[in-house]
Amino acid sequence: MKYPKAVLELIDCFLSLPSVGKKTAERYALYCLMQKDEADLIDFSNALINIKKDIHICPNCGNITENDLCEICSDESRNQKQVLVVENIKDLFTIEKINEYHGSYHVLNGAISISKGIGINDLNISSLIERCKNGLVDEIILATNATLEGETTARYLFELLKDYDIKITRLAYGLPVGGDLSYADEMTVLKAFEGRREYK
Repeated sequence: MKYPKAVLELIDCFLSLPSVGKKTAERYALYCLMQKDEADLIDFSNALINIKKDIHICPNCGNITENDLCEICSDESRNQKQVLVVENIKDLFTIEKINEYHGSYHVLNGAISISKGIGINDLNISSLIERCKNGLVDEIILATNATLEGETTARYLFELLKDYDIKITRLAYGLPVGGDLSYADEMTVLKAFEGRREYK
């Protein structure tokens, strides 16, 4: 016996999410069917629609925003000439939680990974180069993860930017190699930030 078509379609939707397996997708679908009323489901579906309709990528740094520029890029009190380069938006929000960094960001949307088929053209690098070319940057802080992919990406960016008159530093990680920045506690991130060093 199979689930009705509508339930199967919802299971498939949940299966498309990262880290959601078949049993979890079934549980989510049946929970929506049996435990949620129609108003809750309408609110849920509207939130999904609105996130694509109302949110876009900041053309300057790659952060998410509802406006022309993100909140950080439009904040004149922040040091826009200091740019912290992260792999993804979640890493940006992790660093923002420590409330110690007052510069700007650049989100790569990934890291170079041969095994996953992610090359340099798949990353948000061109707008970073433009910021450097236009003399808008004094320091680049490389905050890619302490993984093979993160180190490869940091090395590539260093080679790409080293001829510009820009200080290039790398976060000193209090994480084991292979660790993920977004899973670190705030104190670890703070110590890593304070211990950043010039990248050579």
